[in-house]
Amino acid sequence: MPRPTTRSADRRRSYDQYCAAARALDAVGDRWTLLIVRELLAGPRRYTDLHADLPGVSTDMLASRLRDMERDGLATRRRLPPPSPAYVYELTDRGRALLPVLRALARWGAPALDAPRPTDAVRAHWFAVPLLGALEAAGEPGTADVRLDEGVFHVRLGADGGVAYGDGPADAPDARLRMDAATCAAVGGGELTLAEGVKAGRIEVAGESPLAAALRGETARG
Repeated sequence: MPRPTTRSADRRRSYDQYCAAARALDAVGDRWTLLIVRELLAGPRRYTDLHADLPGVSTDMLASRLRDMERDGLATRRRLPPPSPAYVYELTDRGRALLPVLRALARWGAPALDAPRPTDAVRAHWFAVPLLGALEAAGEPGTADVRLDEGVFHVRLGADGGVAYGDGPADAPDARLRMDAATCAAVGGGELTLAEGVKAGRIEVAGESPLAAALRGETARG
């Protein structure tokens, strides 16, 4: 995908208010911007991959939002090393700092997440953000694969309390979880704990690591 060109008439739109919230919305308040951040939090993505995982966004809109994000220091674009001719977009430190914002939005929006509507697109890694809190509650560092019928994503839990997620399976996960999308949404929304899901047979947790044991609700072994 060629690099989006900058239009001479392209200017920052602003609320023109001396307010931290208004300044934040100047950068991320436009339609699609935070969903692009959600995608890039899972790792560097090519333009075509972003477009595929953002159903409903036009190519012009996506190009415009990516250009805005580069301008505002939220994302950068780099060429992959040879022999690949592709470019990828990735978040800057400032862009990655939006993860807590997305987590708060996911918590706020969880009560409205009923059964999928006929028009709703679904991607497995969209469940990662609301699931982070439940996985953190296990209290063990490590990497967990989460497999849904829609696909696989993984979550990394750092010993320092940091969290991150990625699309697809991890190279060597400490735990492997399997559940359906409805169960994952219930856990992410706080309606069901992981231990309750395991006990009810709605969640399978494989692995012999301390993280896997904690996710099953087992007592840590010495």
